[in-house]
Amino acid sequence: MFLETNAIVESTNYWSSGSDSATTFSTRAGNSTSNSNGQTYVAYLFATLAGVSKVFSYTGNGSSQTINCGFTGGSRFVMIKRTDSTGNWYVWDSARGIVAGNDPHLSLNSTAAEVTTDDSVDTDNTGFIVNQVAATNVNVSSATYIGLAIA
Repeated sequence: MFLETNAIVESTNYWSSGSDSATTFSTRAGNSTSNSNGQTYVAYLFATLAGVSKVFSYTGNGSSQTINCGFTGGSRFVMIKRTDSTGNWYVWDSARGIVAGNDPHLSLNSTAAEVTTDDSVDTDNTGFIVNQVAATNVNVSSATYIGLAIA
């Protein structure tokens, strides 16, 4: 997936297999998107660490649902991306405010200003709650999403 776009998950295999390790990974030879000579790339790799971070996926239910991350004090950072259709890389964090009400958020793939007028996520001790609102569409019925939460 590319952070600079709201496109659907790419189906092309950009990564090779076999020689990867905890510190290196390889791109497919000849892939101009992830392996162009002379180009610089940044890869963000995420992992689940119990009580600290949670890489998650969920299917939307069209209203409101709790995403249980196994935390004891809720999420301080939440990033969500729709994977079956276009959708922004939305980010909420406790510095801006994750509350039971309007929650300021940013779209990582956009230069647009912070949005402060919708209630897409709410607090929950185990993680967070996603609400279906038209501004972000982070809980559309039957849609699929991936994300990262940090306690």
